[in-house]
Amino acid sequence: MNPTITAFESSPDRGRGLARDMRVRWALEEAGQPYEVRLVSFSAMKEPAHLALHPFGQIPTYEEGDLVLFESGAIVLHIAEHHAGLLPDEANARARAIAWMFAAVNTVETPILDLQTAKFAEGNKPWAEQRLPIVMDRIRDRLKQLSARLGDTDWLDGAFSAGDLMMVGVLLRLKASGLLDECPNVAAYVARGETRPAFKRAFAAQLAVFTGQPLTS
Repeated sequence: MNPTITAFESSPDRGRGLARDMRVRWALEEAGQPYEVRLVSFSAMKEPAHLALHPFGQIPTYEEGDLVLFESGAIVLHIAEHHAGLLPDEANARARAIAWMFAAVNTVETPILDLQTAKFAEGNKPWAEQRLPIVMDRIRDRLKQLSARLGDTDWLDGAFSAGDLMMVGVLLRLKASGLLDECPNVAAYVARGETRPAFKRAFAAQLAVFTGQPLTS
């Protein structure tokens, strides 16, 4: 039986690949694992049936037999641990790839989400104009650190891994801000992720939801 993931019935990102189901779709595509998608509305996400899968009423969720998971990072790690191609075989390299997964969602994504909050949820507050540059500078600090670590290599630690998948997925949220352009090697890194065939298939599948085309996986 193929696993089933949940995704927005009407995504706030209008199909740009920023919703977190994109990371899971990408991992499944990299693994060559067929999957099913169940679309949920914002109201359905707060109902008992969905809350039984995701206690915080969000997406994505992942169902495979008796296993139910939530949180995109945990789902991608599960996929990577059970399918070849997303984690190195060598133990230390494998541990480092997992460390980069955590870094993506804990260290890098946090200030990026602060930027979205500052712009859209707090943009009308009297102190918003003063706070926004502070938030953007925090992101710049993280990008400079990431840029220094990446250097002139294609990926974070040898071959492409789930660490890169999660990091690129997080950094995609910055494309419209122009901040990525300040670190050309990081911008090129994100672009490399976007050229991967598995990314393209995952992107097309989630975009099809917004454009009303048949789902493919």
